[in-house]
Amino acid sequence: MSQRNLEPESLNPNDVLRSSLELPCGTILKNRLVKSAMSDSLGNGEGDPTEAQIRLYERWAHGGVAVSIIGEVQGDPRYPEKPGNLVLGANADKRAIKALVSRSTVDCAQIWPQLGHAGALSHLPISRPKGPSALDIEGLQCAGMSVEDIQELTHMYAATAAYAQSAGFGGVHIHAGHGFLLSQFLSPLFNRRDDHYGGPVEARFRIILEVIEEVRRAVGPSYPVGIKINSTDKLEGGLTEADAMEVVRLLDQTSVDLIDISGGTYFPGAKASSEGSSDGGPYFLEFARQAKGETEVPLMVTGGFRRREQAMDAVASGVADLVGLARAMVLDTRLAEAWLTGEGGDPEFPTFESPPRGGVTAWYTMRLTALGEDRESAFAMDPQLALRVYEERDAQRSVKWLEKYWDLNS
Repeated sequence: MSQRNLEPESLNPNDVLRSSLELPCGTILKNRLVKSAMSDSLGNGEGDPTEAQIRLYERWAHGGVAVSIIGEVQGDPRYPEKPGNLVLGANADKRAIKALVSRSTVDCAQIWPQLGHAGALSHLPISRPKGPSALDIEGLQCAGMSVEDIQELTHMYAATAAYAQSAGFGGVHIHAGHGFLLSQFLSPLFNRRDDHYGGPVEARFRIILEVIEEVRRAVGPSYPVGIKINSTDKLEGGLTEADAMEVVRLLDQTSVDLIDISGGTYFPGAKASSEGSSDGGPYFLEFARQAKGETEVPLMVTGGFRRREQAMDAVASGVADLVGLARAMVLDTRLAEAWLTGEGGDPEFPTFESPPRGGVTAWYTMRLTALGEDRESAFAMDPQLALRVYEERDAQRSVKWLEKYWDLNS
């Protein structure tokens, strides 16, 4: 019997993370550790990869991950999360995309783009945000989408997935979490529609179902299609865990190959995902444990994994089929290798005293830049400086983005 067909519970604990996983589509992932999606903000401001971005994903591949998911990849440049996002489509730099894929797939590693649309959270300097419903609250305004706007989404996601497949990416990952557009459709706080895309959770899920079906038609049955969902928005009146569990049940009836469970949003006033984790451990394991009883689709759990023992326990217990790691892999690009062999230790997470809002995220983002430039040993920013440099870089890239894409908003 091959190791990939063995249940994790039957393996020696030290072998659990090394065991391979066969997805429903037939693709085999070489181990159970995934570099989960992050907004690395390393695009060149025109939607194309930079050498630093390519080098970053090359380092994670050499570091032993099964898959790296590259965050916030857009199919429609009118609604980006940030001006450092990639854009896949006719105007992409094919040579740079080819280099990104080829250098990120060494040692049987895979790279998947996370297909996104920021919706109401689209970056204001370079977008005119639209969401499921019009919003006008402090810190957040957007127009409401028409039915025609919504129906265009299925074609956009499908075309972007087809481009990713043709470019050599190993699979695609649909972003329906963290408060971006598809997550906004699921949340009754932000989806107040009274047509067949609003109301009960089944109706709020409708556009996601349509996107999955159109993407599957575009890429065929043997290509991995994953999806990230929230277990909770951590917002009063937002997506509840009960509704999120119903989303898992609905996804079980689709052709997705992987459900990535996370939580939280970037909306003003939302609590951090770490709030409510009483022991400082992984954030969403209890939800995943319940979800295991509702779906046969493999589950990935992302958020709060800091120690090898936590990852081993999650897979060995059957709660998670894959473990998603983000900030831990920013601290050590070879963390997967260390945890797979048992030769390395756990990363040492920094602590910051009274960082500014957004400063910690900016610190990790700027460390990603240092990693991509192979100069992390000289990285010495504090959150305040990191935030200032990060925002200055965004402003510079916004100018380039507008020069290339603004006519599309007219």
